Amino acid sequence: MKSDAVKKGAQQAPHRSLFHALGLTKEELEKPLVGIVSSYNEIVPGHMNLDKVVEAVKLGVAMAGGTPIVFPAIAVCDGIAMGHIGMKYSLVTRDLIADSTEAMALAHQFDALVMVPNCDKNVPGLLMAAARVNVPTVFVSGGPMLAGKVCGSKTSLSSMFEAVGAHSAGKLTEEELEEYADKTCPTCGSCSGMYTANSMNCLTEALGMGLQGNGTIPAVYSDRILLAKHAGMKVMELYEKNICPRDIMTEEAFRNALTVDMALGCSTNSMLHLPAIAHEVGIDLNLDIANEISAKTPNLCHLAPAGHTYIEELNEAGGVYAVMNELSKQNLLYLDLITATGKTVGENIKNVTNKNTEVIRPIDNPYSKTGGIAVLKGNLAPDSGVVKRSAVVPEMMKHEGPARVFDCEEDAIAAIKGGKISAGDVVVIRYEGPKGGPGMREMLNPTSAIAGMGLGSSVALITDGRFSGASRGASIGHVSPEAAVGGPIALVKEGDIIRIDIDANTLDVLISEEEMETRRKEWKPREPKVTTGYLARYAALVTSGNRGAILELPR
Repeated sequence: MKSDAVKKGAQQAPHRSLFHALGLTKEELEKPLVGIVSSYNEIVPGHMNLDKVVEAVKLGVAMAGGTPIVFPAIAVCDGIAMGHIGMKYSLVTRDLIADSTEAMALAHQFDALVMVPNCDKNVPGLLMAAARVNVPTVFVSGGPMLAGKVCGSKTSLSSMFEAVGAHSAGKLTEEELEEYADKTCPTCGSCSGMYTANSMNCLTEALGMGLQGNGTIPAVYSDRILLAKHAGMKVMELYEKNICPRDIMTEEAFRNALTVDMALGCSTNSMLHLPAIAHEVGIDLNLDIANEISAKTPNLCHLAPAGHTYIEELNEAGGVYAVMNELSKQNLLYLDLITATGKTVGENIKNVTNKNTEVIRPIDNPYSKTGGIAVLKGNLAPDSGVVKRSAVVPEMMKHEGPARVFDCEEDAIAAIKGGKISAGDVVVIRYEGPKGGPGMREMLNPTSAIAGMGLGSSVALITDGRFSGASRGASIGHVSPEAAVGGPIALVKEGDIIRIDIDANTLDVLISEEEMETRRKEWKPREPKVTTGYLARYAALVTSGNRGAILELPR
């Protein structure tokens, strides 16, 4: 056992005295030590139930012959952090979570791990840690929130943010806005649409690191507790078989995850997180692969914000495995890969059926023949830009219009809510990338304001920042290189004509290369917005969005 390094022999007698101080018996120390990484806190709605999930995992581990030991991981609520300095601290926590979990797991020599995450950065951060530590590991999330209901219609957090835009436009009264606030988020859990948290929890299943239902069983269902107990038991089976994360998270597994991503219509943030996780196992997940996979993967789901179905309905329809079963009918998945179930992908999905063809379209009747995410390139985004194609209305798949340029999110929101943006405009928000932000803030407020004011089918938004999975419309993020390093987005001027062609995967500003070069020579770097603390260190080490905003030491 790996934990023998802190349990066995005369040299480890001081260690045993400390385990004694913890109240652990000699019998418990004879068993494998299983670290349970608890992301429980009282500020994130998706995490307030994790204490119950963790207790269930502990029971599962103990029943299967392990000794469960809990330690914590942090998590930020993106919704509460949205629209102010707090959002600078969202993406950056992914690396804090990975680093601190690595430190705890290796410092205490755990034999196996069960990760209990739920919300946006928490899931990829723990997947990154799992890849680094590489002991048998199973994931069990806290589960999604149930959809809200306002005026007889189901709602989710994206509806709430768009209601703010509608209120600003005079389309909703104060009382109606408060009704949304009271009824949109009715339970604990990760917000109920196919936003980043639910995207990553579903993709954890697709990668093979979570059990069936990890991404879709609602937080308030008793099945979530049963799943947690099974995760605790399953990690002991993986320990006996010595199946580790790097055995599961292979290059083919990431291709499976990208394929499921395209079919589900996941958050564009998956294009940040999957490359970062892959990097930890030594795989270069170039975003060009995303378009290659998207070109042959039909989009089967239109979950909120792209449509009017929610994660609870995906669960009832058969969940992620039912989507994977549909994809397997056209041989789009690698089926012989080992997973955290102890079985192969093919064995996992073999007998799972699609129980609702309105929620999960059959493979021969998709929403579109291509996937839900597109990576765009052009003279405005030489490395890449990312758009959630499945959430773009048909009339905005091709768009050409004048640039309305803003150097921060706040200025753009003021212009949108002040009625200064017109149909046909292309809103450009820059200096919000990983370095420039720093922290690559999500732009849910401006996209929601555009939608709420009735401009969602006529105005595009382009940024070197990123979007919440709750954003919809022609919202193109992750533009790389970012403005802070002199990328072309820094050179755009008010009124420049920008051409977007999502079907052709292109994003261009219609100026000559000579003019672009003149502007490039005139451009000067800006003073950093933050010069102290964690954000300053992060800005110094972070790479561009097209590489997953991973951290690298300066060369």
